[in-house]
Amino acid sequence: QVPLVESGGGLVQAGGSLRLSCSAFGSRFGISAMGWYRQAPGKQRELVATITSGGTTDYADSAKGRFTISRDNARDTAYLQMNSLKAEDTGVYYCNAVERFSSQTLWGQGTQVTVFS
Repeated sequence: QVPLVESGGGLVQAGGSLRLSCSAFGSRFGISAMGWYRQAPGKQRELVATITSGGTTDYADSAKGRFTISRDNARDTAYLQMNSLKAEDTGVYYCNAVERFSSQTLWGQGTQVTVFS
């Protein structure tokens, strides 16, 4: 059991792009599924995108067509490419992963994404 390490957040103008990364390299068993969640100020955490070890992806309606989740299985690292960012995308983005065998859910520390108009 290890925490996930996130990076890539920042301040970006609406219409711009950011790429988030999440590493579970220290996982003792490796990772099956990975995903990204976000929490906007005053709102509940919501699912943004998920990806299985086989590469199957799923997206929230708000992310479809703009965001792309990917992963590097050799490094147990996931990425979230965010394009055409909108102000409503602002929030703290949390990486999530399910560890193999233990089936334990891991969470990253969160990375802030701020989109201004």
